[in-house]
Amino acid sequence: MSYWDIPMYNPTYVGRLVNLSTGRVKRWLKGYNYTYFVGHENEIREGHKDPIITRAESDYPNYASFLDLIDLLFVNKFLNYGISLQRIRKALDEANNILGGHHFAQRNFFTDGKNIYLQVKDEADALLELLSGGQWVIEKFIKELSNQIKFDEPTGFAKQWYPFGKKGLIVLDPKISFGEPTIVGKGITTANVHDLYIGERRLVRKVCSWLGLREQEVKAAVSFETGLKAA
Repeated sequence: MSYWDIPMYNPTYVGRLVNLSTGRVKRWLKGYNYTYFVGHENEIREGHKDPIITRAESDYPNYASFLDLIDLLFVNKFLNYGISLQRIRKALDEANNILGGHHFAQRNFFTDGKNIYLQVKDEADALLELLSGGQWVIEKFIKELSNQIKFDEPTGFAKQWYPFGKKGLIVLDPKISFGEPTIVGKGITTANVHDLYIGERRLVRKVCSWLGLREQEVKAAVSFETGLKAA
């Protein structure tokens, strides 16, 4: 198992990071059972929905890996763009069969679109619906996310997420601080920066002195954590 596949994020924290409810995170990761009524006598039947995110078996099924986290970020973006969950689910299945991976969190989805279009033409209706004339229909947010995610060269999978962009000061890297958000190049978690900021009565310079950070790094960490707490 690679670093990117190790479960490390609990559903509540995942929800805060990607702006989803805890319940929805759990359902998308694990699937769920439901009941419904049929016929005039309202006969009760049971049904099951599979997870949106296809994962290997784990001793911690409630927890998300880094790749799961990025996949959930993608799925939420797709939904916000107006693409149905059913269509997204089918597109992921098609991607698994044709592109050789069940993750949206792979570099294949960040090409100019033309090569993917040629690969899936006549084979994947749902995946093709995300493409138009060889370009992404959802090009705008794909470009936005491509500015936030770095990929591993050998595997092509996402390895780092920069929520404020690659030129920003915050990164989530599963190899650093167990995947918690940290200051780029410093390895100091944004949570620790924010806690010290509150403890020092919101005096940025004191936090800088304690942790050896620049003012903009402290402010970026505080902004990030404040956004999470508001989610």
